[in-house]
Amino acid sequence: LDAVLGGGGWDVGTSFEGPPKPTGPIRLGRNVCYVVLAVLFNEKDQVLLVQEAKPECRGKWYLPAGRMEPGESILAAMRREVKEETGLECEALTLLALEERGAAWIRFAFLARPTGGTLKTLEEADAESLQATWWAGDPSALPLRAPDILPLLDLAARYRRSPPHPPTLPQDLPCTLLCLRLLVTFSNRTGDLWVLLATAGSPHLPLVACGSSPAEHRGGLRLPVLRMLRDCLPPDPPPGPLGLLGLQHRAEGPGGADGLCFNVMLSIPPSSPGAAPPELCSSAFRWWQVEEENLKGQIL
Repeated sequence: LDAVLGGGGWDVGTSFEGPPKPTGPIRLGRNVCYVVLAVLFNEKDQVLLVQEAKPECRGKWYLPAGRMEPGESILAAMRREVKEETGLECEALTLLALEERGAAWIRFAFLARPTGGTLKTLEEADAESLQATWWAGDPSALPLRAPDILPLLDLAARYRRSPPHPPTLPQDLPCTLLCLRLLVTFSNRTGDLWVLLATAGSPHLPLVACGSSPAEHRGGLRLPVLRMLRDCLPPDPPPGPLGLLGLQHRAEGPGGADGLCFNVMLSIPPSSPGAAPPELCSSAFRWWQVEEENLKGQIL
């Protein structure tokens, strides 16, 4: 809990809760696609935009973005894409958003800051981009490759004004599969707090594998989580996701795998002020009441 709550990570191991069992390791370019995207501002609050060179969107504008390559860390891929498309060096400040279409496509959107380099001009146009610019106006006034960057720009601006969470950056820990570690909490209005634990072996935060079948590669990452929760919790009230506490990845880990572990927090709403957590439907899980005040305060 200390590691996960602090934005760090923990060894994934080989034990997962709920079916189906994983069929094989995650390999970048073979059964998953990871994409990185960066939002950068300068000292004048101008945003860094790239003019696309790809035939299907040539001349349109977008944020620096591209696919991770085998052997790259997430942050190395982000820095490479920014350098190739804009000419600038950069440093990641925090993960802003995780976007996904199941295991088949996952995009990491970062807030970053420039640290050097020279802005690419039209004279330096290549297959990566035509040019880059610091844009002071409304990006929606430009011919954009896609409007999906507009919510990310709004998210970045709000984070700069008042960060809603501490800086969140990938932790260098190997993971064979794509999985989610769940911090499922229940707290009532009188201040009592419980955490859901899996009981196989040493008690631990439940770990759910995703992308275990072709159908799941196209489905959302939440589907295996919902299946596991359905098997251990009553349907009402349903747990709600609160956000991502952290993520773990190491390029070409055991067996050449490029898996990811996302540490995710969920909360079950109480039915009454002094309510106890809902009764569990499976002996594979149990509620653990948190009584240590500092830990309780950190979770709450």
